[in-house]
Amino acid sequence: MFNSPAHAAGGLRGVSRFAFLFALLLAAPESVFSQETPEAEPDSAAAEPVIMQPIAVTATRNPKELFVIAAPVSVLDTLALRTISPNTASDILKGLPGVDVNGVGTNQTRPSIRGQRGQRILLLEDGLRLNNARRQQDFGELPAIVDVNNVSQVEVVRGPASVLYGTDAIGGVINLRTLDVPSLSGGDRYGGRVTFLYRDEGEQLRPTMDLFGRIGKVGFRGSASYRNAKNYFAPSGSFGDITLGDKTEVNDTGVEDQNYSLLLDYSFNQDQSLFVKGEYYNATDAGFGYVSNDDLGTPDDVSIVIQYPNQTVGKVTAGYRAQDLTWGVADRLDISGFYMNNERDLAQDIGIPDLFGPGSGVTLNINSANFTDISSIGTRAEAAKLLGGRHLLTYGLDFYHDDSENTDLTITEITGGPPIPVDVDETPNVPNATYDRLGAFVQGDFQLHRRLSLIAGARWQNVRSETQPTENLDNPLVVGITNNEQTVVASANVLWEVLPSLNLVGTVGRGFRAPNIIELYFNGPTPEGSGYLIPNTGLESETSLNIDLGVKYSRRNVSFEAFVFRNDIRNGIRIAAIQDSVISGLDVFQNQNFGELLFRGFEVGGQWAPVLGFEVGASYSFLDAEDVLDENSPIADSYRTRLNGDLTYRRPGGAWWATYDFRFQGESTICADTNATCKSQVVQPAVGYVLPSFNVHSVRAGLRIAQVGRTSHFITVSLENFTNALYAEFSNATFFRPQPRRTLLIVWTSTF
Repeated sequence: MFNSPAHAAGGLRGVSRFAFLFALLLAAPESVFSQETPEAEPDSAAAEPVIMQPIAVTATRNPKELFVIAAPVSVLDTLALRTISPNTASDILKGLPGVDVNGVGTNQTRPSIRGQRGQRILLLEDGLRLNNARRQQDFGELPAIVDVNNVSQVEVVRGPASVLYGTDAIGGVINLRTLDVPSLSGGDRYGGRVTFLYRDEGEQLRPTMDLFGRIGKVGFRGSASYRNAKNYFAPSGSFGDITLGDKTEVNDTGVEDQNYSLLLDYSFNQDQSLFVKGEYYNATDAGFGYVSNDDLGTPDDVSIVIQYPNQTVGKVTAGYRAQDLTWGVADRLDISGFYMNNERDLAQDIGIPDLFGPGSGVTLNINSANFTDISSIGTRAEAAKLLGGRHLLTYGLDFYHDDSENTDLTITEITGGPPIPVDVDETPNVPNATYDRLGAFVQGDFQLHRRLSLIAGARWQNVRSETQPTENLDNPLVVGITNNEQTVVASANVLWEVLPSLNLVGTVGRGFRAPNIIELYFNGPTPEGSGYLIPNTGLESETSLNIDLGVKYSRRNVSFEAFVFRNDIRNGIRIAAIQDSVISGLDVFQNQNFGELLFRGFEVGGQWAPVLGFEVGASYSFLDAEDVLDENSPIADSYRTRLNGDLTYRRPGGAWWATYDFRFQGESTICADTNATCKSQVVQPAVGYVLPSFNVHSVRAGLRIAQVGRTSHFITVSLENFTNALYAEFSNATFFRPQPRRTLLIVWTSTF
């Protein structure tokens, strides 16, 4: 769980390999390589500033300008990614309206949308799901398994997208679109990019390399990255009821990880191609993140340490893409499939001091280890047909299968009292299980009038899980159990062009999320050690009805959008206490369907380019949540109000740029001072019942150091949280995990 000499030696070897490759590539003659420009540079000949509308595909499955998509969608392109140089794709989402983050550390952050997180957010890579059925509800799949340096565009759909993508898309969809091979039309060419990143907080080092090219009909792209980061430190100061001294370490926030990918493409012609892609990710010594009780001033509190000693993900994807077909049933056809293996170790250590009362000196230690092996296969076949020259029909099938196997080991020991034998339990908390999702969907994009368009669609979905024989497990509650559900969802999106520069948008859609393996079959202590969770094999799917009303404006140098939304979730799955029940000395809990959870809010964001080179951006988000059937139930641990802003100047021609950005988050209340019922249900967190507001400020700048022929060298310098504010993202505040102190980031990039 800690960096060993072998790990350190491996890290030095990894850096030395990249240094050798870096020197070799820079020594290559210029005639060998042709540059693929990694980021758009302003045209110095442009007379006036213009804000370009990005192209997105996730919301409709067909490329469309953001301005004419009848849904709240945000897009971050390669330029934005390289400006911020995030650890993972999650980190860059903090500046978007309606989007928040959960988790801390170099690779453990995950996104949330409109108060929904974990399994209510669907994470995609190039349109194929990454979510699996074995994750806990609050922990969706890690975006870190997709190398952020290999991402060309991040698309965020706020609100349900179950018609196109199926289960889990209640809160929204995040699609990580990766870099492709050079197109056939560009002829033979080669190029690449090498970067070296240093982040002083956590002493992070990260070299990366990306090579691409085309030889006739064969295109290729290969990338590799290695990262070694230690634990970071939080600044001194106060946050709610917590006060930290100087240099407080946030444990288990470092990681040693690596990403590799290779994409091969064979293009028959401009319109048809086959591809195969292999990806590999490995991470060691990551963790949930925590501040020690001694640093928090509560040495007698329960201690909880959750670590991920190792995670390995291997994935192979293959597919066929065709467009401009002359078939009677399709003009475009995409068929893709993948196999992914995800192996993960989880170690959990819980220490309960003074077990028999204050001063007893008796400590209960519960040390558990879990190994999970999930094999997933998936396929998606999708076609599109233009009808009557103005209506586009998109339809298809998808199927995903998870096969989950796991083992558990729990060691319980009592120290400080009379000798008590150590208890060793190898009973798995979750049985081996399979989980299948089969869906059929159809969506039409209808041009009803020159100024009025309608996107309407529906999906039929079947979700089936079945437990399998499991070593050391004979519990009749979870052995030989099958859960099968069928769901039909639909959506309708309307866009009305009031003026050429002004569109009104209205959406209504149903989303759903089928209960996963953990929620159905888990039987054992909760990860936080606060209770004992029993299975509920009769859980039903969560369903939601989401309504959005919005406006989009785009005119030359100004672009903005504003949306109000209401997301009504029925049969929401939440953990509830089973009254007067105790197992192994722990209160008993169970996942149950609750009546109605209501999320509503307002989001606005825009950009303005007053003069050539300057750009101002801002967004504001408001979120309100409630349990309709129990007003005393605390369900919100995300922002309530949030304001983001940035000011950027990019020198025409791309010689240098500089930007300043800030984020303000208003306070949020877990339990009001007068709400005694709420306080009786929630143990006061160390930060208090009120999550205080915070401000975060950062400055960044980039400079093209040299350009010789087709080879260019850039340096980027960032100072993140330069006011050294102590704060925690609200989803990390109750189990207090603060963000890093003032951080210097330096990135050297060479393109060729």
